[in-house]
Amino acid sequence: MAQEKNYLKDPFANAVFEILKGIDRDVERGEDALMLGLGIVMLSSTFAPVAPPSILLPLVALTFAVSAGFARKNYHNMERKLLQSMAQLEGHDKTILLPIAAVFSEYPMHTLAESFNPLKNLKRTWKSALGGLLINPLWMPIFYVMGMQIIEEKNLGILNRAILGVEQKICSLSSVV
Repeated sequence: MAQEKNYLKDPFANAVFEILKGIDRDVERGEDALMLGLGIVMLSSTFAPVAPPSILLPLVALTFAVSAGFARKNYHNMERKLLQSMAQLEGHDKTILLPIAAVFSEYPMHTLAESFNPLKNLKRTWKSALGGLLINPLWMPIFYVMGMQIIEEKNLGILNRAILGVEQKICSLSSVV
């Protein structure tokens, strides 16, 4: 499947609305991936009577890692497509979309290789080790990737609020005119 380069598909449509619609759809896709991962983890307790913890707990960690990884990749793609789309816009349209672009610059997401490296995320490593000591050492990887999942949810929420703010700003400007 070919990867989209930007959000501008229809040359005759309003560019700002096209970009907002596209990035909103991508935010929903990232949120859906995170919720799917959380839902699968919540359902994993149904397998507890038949699967030992040594099998079930690594699968839970893997589920969190896959859903957070997909959301992170989606976040990077949104940033790339937004910047490429904004490069094609002119002054006023670009100014309208600046709050969304600011979210990507204020909350940069590291690559997946850096996120999975426990030595580059000492705070998350410490928290997961502490949680593992308090509950069970087999939970340490789960806590680590759950931290990634929480960061993804937080950043998508901030991005979603920025999109809503821009949409409200556009609605208020169009009602004045």
